[in-house]
Amino acid sequence: MGKRILFFILTNILVMTTIVIVWSLITSFTDLNGSFQSGETIHFGSIMVFSILVGFSGAFISLMISRWMAKKMMKVKVLKPEDNLSRGEQAIVDKVHRLSRAAGLMHMPEVGIYQSREVNAFATGPSKKRSLVAVSTGLLNSMDEDAVEGVIAHEVAHVANGDMVTMTLLQGVVNTFVVFFSRIAAILVSRLVKPELQFIVRFAAIIIFQILFSILGSIVVMAYSRYREFHADKGGADLAGKDKMAHALRSLKNHVGRVDQTDDAAIQTLKISNKPSMSQLFSSHPDLDERIRRLEQR
Repeated sequence: MGKRILFFILTNILVMTTIVIVWSLITSFTDLNGSFQSGETIHFGSIMVFSILVGFSGAFISLMISRWMAKKMMKVKVLKPEDNLSRGEQAIVDKVHRLSRAAGLMHMPEVGIYQSREVNAFATGPSKKRSLVAVSTGLLNSMDEDAVEGVIAHEVAHVANGDMVTMTLLQGVVNTFVVFFSRIAAILVSRLVKPELQFIVRFAAIIIFQILFSILGSIVVMAYSRYREFHADKGGADLAGKDKMAHALRSLKNHVGRVDQTDDAAIQTLKISNKPSMSQLFSSHPDLDERIRRLEQR
């Protein structure tokens, strides 16, 4: 599934960091940050409320712009049924809509194609009503019809499972703890220096700790992503048939060398297939052999 979650994580980090920087500047220059002065009590409740607001704001902003951002970054051509589509384009739209109806979706996802030699596809969007399923030209040119149907079924399963909404809630919780602990740690560090240096030290420490804790928090998010891929494989097998889903995964394995990782890293976790990372802890996708094994054991 390629690039969905890293995109989500990086967008969250950017949004949260921007909010924290702006808030730190406002509180420092308007004397709203008095609780952070040396020797004063740390108001954990106030910091937790702030952390929840920032954490979930970042997650939901990321969710709201996910479909728009993916289309812009991947240069997706949206296939509208009312347009003059080619036979091949219409066939893709028909597959997505047929599988979406089989999955019980009330609103059909947008369907798109993006120009790339990589063999991949992705699904994204803020809700089941506003989702997008897109496939690469490399996938369409390299896979047979059964494999293409298995891939699309996997993506439709992601939409039907509401994975992006669930991911948003998880990311919101992770964000909350990231903001909370980064600010507590920054307060403690700032108390180790002279009062006149506390603002600079605290400001820098918040940013550093937030990025560090966000990286650690991503381990949790990536673990859920791997579970989500197994679940989407199961859903794809239910929609297209176990044989087609397993055939699709084998076809992806045969073309794993054609997963494009030269484009923006923020899109990497959106796709059905991705090259394994250096550490399984930070991998958004399970090994394809393990996915095939689990599917065949069903």
